[in-house]
Formats: sequence, C-alpha cells, structure tokens
Amino acid sequence: MNAPATPSEDDEDLALPALPAGARNYMTPAGYDRLRAELLGLIDDERPKVVEIVHWAASNGDRSENGDYLYGKKRLREIDRRIRFLTRRLEMAEVVNPSVHHGRDQVFFGATVTYTEALGQERTVTIMGIDEADSLQGQVSWVSPIARTLLKSREGDVLKLPTPAGVLEIEVLQVSYPAPA
Repeated sequence: MNAPATPSEDDEDLALPALPAGARNYMTPAGYDRLRAELLGLIDDERPKVVEIVHWAASNGDRSENGDYLYGKKRLREIDRRIRFLTRRLEMAEVVNPSVHHGRDQVFFGATVTYTEALGQERTVTIMGIDEADSLQGQVSWVSPIARTLLKSREGDVLKLPTPAGVLEIEVLQVSYPAPA
C-alpha cells in the first residue's frame, strides 16, 4: 500500500491562488503577455545564469560550506517552482479581451467600475484575472467579493455587498472598458 504524499517545501500548489472549482483562469491579453514574458525571462536568462553559478561553485570542492553553491541550488528550486507555476497557469488561461465590451454599461470581466458606498465614498476598481490583479493599482480579481457583486450589474444599479462588518449597499456609477486597438 502506498503512503499518501506529504507536502514538501517545494510543493508549488501551496502558492497557487485559489480558482473556484471548475472555473476557468480568465486573463486579459496584457496579463497573459506579462506572465509569458516572465516565464521566458526565467527560462532564457535567469535560470541559465544561476545554473552557471552553481556549476562554478560545485567545481570549487566542498559543497557543504559553499555559500554560492547552497544559495544557487535554493534559487534554482525557486526558479523551477515559478516556471512550473507559470507554465500551468498559462496552459489553463482563457484570454478575454475586455475591449469587445467597449461602450457598454454592463459589468463584465475587464471592466473598470466606479461605485459609491452608502456613506458617499467613491471607489474605482478594474476586474482582472486572479494572476494579474494588483490591489495597489485598483485592480481586483474576478473571484473577489466586490467583483462577484458587480459582475452583470449595470450603471445605476444598487447592489448589496457582503462584508465582514455586514452587508454594505453600493451603487454603480460608471462602467468603462478599454477602447479596441
């Protein structure tokens, strides 16, 4: 009888942002291009440099106290883990171009939505893919509570957003999409 696999420190699945069961990995064309460029940079530039350093460090003799060798091997594991992660995410990506909705007032993937909270505070978010959303840039993942609440709504709709502090009422003020190229 085989023993169940135990997670190791190299288990890349631990770092994967959760996708809802059966969901697709939606991504904008720009997000796909960024992840692909990162993958190619790791494969073509960074990994070969680290392999060269590890090879040089290994040729210096005792590996147990060789910092270049130990750090290089650790960095190689990190690079390989990231390569596996990016490869898997790009393979299952479904690229969706939000500009096809340009001029519409309904919220779909890729929309930039301005809404107001009950107390009058205005916020703007752009609904992006899980692997490309950057909260510092006002981007939210399409599986986040705010995005799930906003999806399929229209300008002028009043929605109920569940939050840890209770249900918050929000109103959709404006919906926009990037112009087609």
